[in-house]
Amino acid sequence: MPLEVAAVVVTYNSAGHIAALLDSLPDAFGDLAYSVVVVDNGSTDDTVQLLSTRSDCHVVRSTNEGYAAGINRAVLASPDAAAILILNPDATLDPDAVPRMLEVLRRRPGAGIVAPRVREEDGRLSPTLRRGPTLGRVGGLSFTGLPVFTERIEIPGEYDTEHEVDWAVGAILLVDRPCFDALHGLDESYFLYSEETDFSLRARDAGWATVYTPRAGAMHVGGGSGENATTHTMQMLNRVRIYRRRAGERWVWLYFGMIVLVELRRALLGSRKSWTTLRALLRPPLRPPQLGASTALLPR
Repeated sequence: MPLEVAAVVVTYNSAGHIAALLDSLPDAFGDLAYSVVVVDNGSTDDTVQLLSTRSDCHVVRSTNEGYAAGINRAVLASPDAAAILILNPDATLDPDAVPRMLEVLRRRPGAGIVAPRVREEDGRLSPTLRRGPTLGRVGGLSFTGLPVFTERIEIPGEYDTEHEVDWAVGAILLVDRPCFDALHGLDESYFLYSEETDFSLRARDAGWATVYTPRAGAMHVGGGSGENATTHTMQMLNRVRIYRRRAGERWVWLYFGMIVLVELRRALLGSRKSWTTLRALLRPPLRPPQLGASTALLPR
């Protein structure tokens, strides 16, 4: 029978989590016809060995060309399906989560991306909804809780009803295949972080909405492939890059300067990884080479 959903996962040293994700999928998909493709980005732990013992997924071994590249590769290796389910390896899905997300995609005209209600490992709500990047939301004033200064949406009531959002954290996203194809997949230049931000905002530009639904549930551990000074540096540099690409040159220097100040404050408050990030912001040759942003002070 024709496939309804193609699930795609990128692993990198994910041996501690990937089995739980795969084990959750049969109940999560219910009666839907689906496929699962896992792209491994050069794991050095037991991830590939573990995956080789499974019969419920197709594994593609790859070098680490980034998360976005891995997702795009997994989609290319998947059979045709009406929708694509992007999953982090350290997530698990609740029973019937995918049919409920797919129902939203089919019911709402213009919906291109659907995000579920996500909880932390301890059961607390995970605030995965986000507002678009602006100068006011660059950081430092989020403690006010005011939308003009706050990118992350932490108001519990915002997670009680179905509604459109600017973007959502990309650990679990159901994407309409025509939307994915029209945008040519995820932008691989980000390597890691900001690719889901960019994708949702580009989708909105092209007429597709990102919709949050509380009817579908999932759990996300977070940091399942490791977080360190290098990945934090990528995150901050990509925040500047996405703002520059969307807002243009007029305000990007101010945005960049504010990012520097935010990282300086974090470093002075004891964040060791922020010292690494601060040096990379101010000295381009110190930036992760995977981003291709090491030649000019203002990353493009």
